[in-house]
Amino acid sequence: MLMKKPAHRVFDYTPRFYDPDKDPDERRRKRLAFSKMRRHTQKKRSPIVWLIFILVIIFLIIKFSARG
Repeated sequence: MLMKKPAHRVFDYTPRFYDPDKDPDERRRKRLAFSKMRRHTQKKRSPIVWLIFILVIIFLIIKFSARG
């Protein structure tokens, strides 16, 4: 749980009889200079931040339950 998870492998398969020069989508991608890896990657929070957050929640629960 505290260790970094391995990333998934990217599967890149080009069919045998595929001609990218004849594919209109491929020509459009080259012309517009799109790339597959431009997706926004979400930053993962550090386990230390989660630990501090959980400790604060536990502290608040204990503090407010003692008054009841």
